[in-house]
Amino acid sequence: MKDIIGVSACLLGINCKYNGSHNLDPKVIDYIRGKEIVLICPEVFGGLGTPRIPCEIQKDGKIINKIGLDVTENFKIGKEKTLELLKCNNCSKVILKDGSPSCGYTRIYDGTFTNKLIKGLGVTARYLIENKIDIIDL
Repeated sequence: MKDIIGVSACLLGINCKYNGSHNLDPKVIDYIRGKEIVLICPEVFGGLGTPRIPCEIQKDGKIINKIGLDVTENFKIGKEKTLELLKCNNCSKVILKDGSPSCGYTRIYDGTFTNKLIKGLGVTARYLIENKIDIIDL
């Protein structure tokens, strides 16, 4: 069976990042060349628009945006829709945007909106790992 890889859409130049931009990554482009992919953006899947107010995971596990609105439910919906899409497409591997409150797989922002990164997993990254989806670290 052919490997199909889920990829954070922002890494391929799709303008779905919180600020309306993207995180185009040439290493990702090179890695996926010739492979089948499925684009994902859990925050968009969860109903958060583009652009959107920056969000960070708090110490209590809630996800709050910079103006104090609790968007935890949006992130829950986004992670579930992401897994469903990956499963429907027989994806067992993903390439995620590290640092994101959804997709961070080695580090996330610390919840203070001061640009401080800490070791941790984003909501979707954690959920995918728990559901046996491997994260490709480029």
